[in-house]
Amino acid sequence: MAEIPIAPMARILRKANIDRVSDEAAAALRDVIEEYATEVAERAAKLARHAGRVTVKAEDIKLAK
Repeated sequence: MAEIPIAPMARILRKANIDRVSDEAAAALRDVIEEYATEVAERAAKLARHAGRVTVKAEDIKLAK
């Protein structure tokens, strides 16, 4: 089940100068963003462990992107 609501995805698409956004398009963007965010989180966790930490910091996220 998706973690991110569809409405913010539609707003992001409209900010990209897209006048009409279908629910399917917003859901597809949500799915892509959630998949990418999971990949970044996993890489960030590895970076934190490599640094001998259990806490993921903002720098880990930035390096993992």
